[in-house]
Amino acid sequence: MKHNEVKPCLALATYIHSFWELKGDDSDHQWERIFPDGCPGIVINLGGSCKTDNGLATMDHGKTYVVGAMTSFKDSFIDSNTHLMGVCLKPAMFSSFYNYAPQNELTDHTIEFDLAHSFDVDKINNDPHVYLNRYFLDRKRNINQLLQPVLNDIHISKGMLSISEMAKNNFITVRQLERIFKAHIGLTPKEYVKIIRFQSAFSMMSDNSPKKSLSDIAFECGFYDHAHLTNEIKQHTGLTPSQF
Repeated sequence: MKHNEVKPCLALATYIHSFWELKGDDSDHQWERIFPDGCPGIVINLGGSCKTDNGLATMDHGKTYVVGAMTSFKDSFIDSNTHLMGVCLKPAMFSSFYNYAPQNELTDHTIEFDLAHSFDVDKINNDPHVYLNRYFLDRKRNINQLLQPVLNDIHISKGMLSISEMAKNNFITVRQLERIFKAHIGLTPKEYVKIIRFQSAFSMMSDNSPKKSLSDIAFECGFYDHAHLTNEIKQHTGLTPSQF
């Protein structure tokens, strides 16, 4: 399996993490797992039919799909006919390009886009990155200004910030905050914070530098104890720390 990522043009850097491409090869015939990161995505299938969402959905050749933010892990089946190309949007950026649906309606789902929102197969095959940059530049709208400072607070604190603190620091109510998260991210503030803390802990566990104990990682990432961290990891990955 070959996986490649390319950064978008500078004008889209605030909106998009990366453009990515995945191709299976003759040695592939297995389920591949991805973990939640709070980001939505757009995927076009340029190869054979591909099962995703833990086998509950199928992406067909030539069709474009919107992928909602995830609350847990997702498995997709990769074989020699797999050829996917996708866009990893930054959190809350879906509505900066599409007037489609509240994000909570897409959470944990892969849904086929209608033709008006779909990528052009011929153009994406011809020069994918030029096409994708132009596609999103032509659709770029304003960022939700109310949500961005909240997201900045969450990421700077690595998820170690209470919902009430977030609301207070940004002069909005908890209820307003929950409503905005639901519409623009598809997760509750609590779910999103848990994912950011999980990602921070997972990054430490994956670090090639001298390994820290699970208890040390739990403490640094704001978990009550290593058992709490283990439960969070299992929820988001389907695996225990010893399986990494």
